[in-house]
Amino acid sequence: MSAGKSLVFGLAVLLFTFSAAAQKNKTQLQKEKQANINRIKETEKILSQTSKQKKSSLGELSAITQRVRQQEALILSIQSEIELMNLDIGENNEILRALQTDLAKLKEEYGAMVFSAQKTSGGVSKLMFLFASSTFDQLAMRVKYLEQYSTARKEQAAVIRKVQEQLAEQVLLIEGKKDEKNVLLREELAEKNKFEDLKKKQNNIVRSLEKEEKRLKAELAETRKAVAKLDQLISAIIKEEMERAAREAREAAARKKSKTPARSPEVVALSNSFEENRNKFPWPAQGFISQKFGRQKHPVLKGIILQNDGINIQTAQGEKVRAIFAGEVRAVAFIPTLGNSVIISHGEYFTVYSGLRDVSLKKGQKVTTNQEIGHILVNAEGISELRFQIRKNTTALDPELWLKD
Repeated sequence: MSAGKSLVFGLAVLLFTFSAAAQKNKTQLQKEKQANINRIKETEKILSQTSKQKKSSLGELSAITQRVRQQEALILSIQSEIELMNLDIGENNEILRALQTDLAKLKEEYGAMVFSAQKTSGGVSKLMFLFASSTFDQLAMRVKYLEQYSTARKEQAAVIRKVQEQLAEQVLLIEGKKDEKNVLLREELAEKNKFEDLKKKQNNIVRSLEKEEKRLKAELAETRKAVAKLDQLISAIIKEEMERAAREAREAAARKKSKTPARSPEVVALSNSFEENRNKFPWPAQGFISQKFGRQKHPVLKGIILQNDGINIQTAQGEKVRAIFAGEVRAVAFIPTLGNSVIISHGEYFTVYSGLRDVSLKKGQKVTTNQEIGHILVNAEGISELRFQIRKNTTALDPELWLKD
């Protein structure tokens, strides 16, 4: 392969490599951006329902706070696309400069080749150059020499044309990238304006709720009483379930006349299966996390710390709730303020679904993964929120670590 051909081949490979790498990253970023847009649409639906109420609510604040976070994520994804575009344009400019340099060198080499041919022939015609041969062998050598020079010049000219074509394509490519970048810059500006509007709305809701401290404290006290009743119910059910499992293990051991195992084989199998699905469980309802697991500050009331043994998932009104894994219903109960609650056992693990308007399951019923449990209750403020827990016996676990990302 000649130097000219090798140069063109190398440039082609370089162009393809840059393009493939950039395209992969660009595709990933576009997927992330679309995922953010889809989440925004979902939250907008929830926000519009809570915004219809005459007075501000914690549910509306949760929804607007979630929208602010999602808007930030969307802006970051657009900015990442712009950064990638800048890198892409920079790389393409480097290739453009390399092509321009190589084209100049190729033209210089071609000019030298032509000059050398003219100098060798002494400015006389090709025929005179051939007839001036003193022997037949010299004639043959001169014919071969002229053929090689002619071929080399043609190849060099072809290489120059190829590089010129690549140069023109590269200029068009860069112009296209710049157009894409300008579109992204306009998109970024529009989304930043939306972000500013959302922040203003968020601050207005916070100021409005701060004026209703008395009402919020009364609602919090009522909710805490209801959650305490739910905790008592869960503890009683789990204690009963642990005693039942231990009793069954003893009975099985007695029948086999063997040492009593800590757990029955059925409980062990179901517990292991549950553990294997960590970070793979489907979400019990479509929405966003309005309150995380553990201790956290109240979003409005200063000095108030909230304790959550699960997560709260705020949803659109009328949203269905589904079981995240196969198991057996251990309790269905109604608790004022919280609505209906369902407790499902999965061996040593338990899932708790609270805040239901209605329940389509009964105590003792076997359930499968994704089976419908009921619909989420909509409170007086238009908020639809599921309280969801995962426990290993009496230990509360963070559901976010168990659900799909």
